[in-house]
Amino acid sequence: MNGDPFDRDTARIAALNRWAHEDDPAAATSPARQGFLARFERQVDPDGTLHPDERERRARRAMRAHMISIARKKKVKRSNLREVP
Repeated sequence: MNGDPFDRDTARIAALNRWAHEDDPAAATSPARQGFLARFERQVDPDGTLHPDERERRARRAMRAHMISIARKKKVKRSNLREVP
């Protein structure tokens, strides 16, 4: 996270307050998770020809590969920051 620490704190406070009043966080985030998975379903099956179970299986693997790629980039960036005097 970049930027002003005050802005980060404000965002953290807002997020904590939002989730403090949520009865079912999984239900609240379900549309976002479904939309995110749909992105990978379109990526692995742009024509919509695969069986839905196979499309979901492939999409979940593509999503996992995406997350691992993000983690790798973050790891490289952290190691580069440690090397700077």
